[in-house]
Amino acid sequence: MREAAFVKQNKEKWIAFEKAMAATAQSDPDALVDGYIQLTNDLSYAQTYYAESKTLLYLNSLASQAHQQIYRNKKESGNRIVDFWAREFPLFFRQYHKTLLTAFLTFAAATAIGSISALNDTTFVRLILGDAYVNETLNNIAKGEPTAIYGSGSEIGTFLGITINNIRVAFIAFAFGAICSIGTVYVLFTNGVMLGAFCTFFYTQGVFFEANRQIWLHGTLEISVIVIAGCAGLIMGNSILFPGTFSRRQSFMRGAKDGLKVVVSTIPFFIMAGFIEGFITRYSNMPDALALLIIGGSLLSIVLYYIVYPNLLNRKTHGGTIH
Repeated sequence: MREAAFVKQNKEKWIAFEKAMAATAQSDPDALVDGYIQLTNDLSYAQTYYAESKTLLYLNSLASQAHQQIYRNKKESGNRIVDFWAREFPLFFRQYHKTLLTAFLTFAAATAIGSISALNDTTFVRLILGDAYVNETLNNIAKGEPTAIYGSGSEIGTFLGITINNIRVAFIAFAFGAICSIGTVYVLFTNGVMLGAFCTFFYTQGVFFEANRQIWLHGTLEISVIVIAGCAGLIMGNSILFPGTFSRRQSFMRGAKDGLKVVVSTIPFFIMAGFIEGFITRYSNMPDALALLIIGGSLLSIVLYYIVYPNLLNRKTHGGTIH
């Protein structure tokens, strides 16, 4: 789309938003937030197709003013939390789908490296997972219970311990993005290599399906949200590397806020993963159909909430036009 056509199509909307900001006292705060989300989508589009244009400078300035005003003065409503999860966050996250793909491909490549290394070097698994874990798991495999390690400890203790640890890993993946994304890439890479070695270890022992059926009960959510937390870290890190028309400081502040919003969105999924590991994974005699149903449902919930739903909501919000 030509810049002139883009401006003509959206000019009235931008002017209306400016007027709404000028009359904050008479405006609906939630309507301002909706307008701000649309404005940031337009800004993202302009950054891609009209770099260094007057349109981009205008949208950049308007978005910066709006961000300061809305998040300083917006009154919280009774359904604010519901609105955040149901509308605000999905619309916001849609702009970072390419960053999510980058995080996923990084993790997938590391997983492949870990798997190939484990297949070609019998000592690699011990190097990655540690002798104690490998020896205990080999003993459990010999007893016919390859995932018996997940049955140790109390249910509540396991749930709390795993949930807290997973959230810690997620925030580390995010925080390390401050090192110009390199730290986040390192976290994604090391966790990917560990996963590849882990799964391949059970394959070499001839219990691949039996072990993975149990592990992915909680692992589907756990691994998915680690990748999403990695996306949050890349958002912050990339804001330093690619500030665009903002100063590097302004870009970093925006990237840090956006990344934090993404990593916070993963907390409910980590709680779900911890619950499954603490209360469900330990039952190794679970029917295959039930196990596959939980795994499939977990994967579907991630794909729907972070990928499908944001796209559908964006189309609905913009009347079929995706910026």
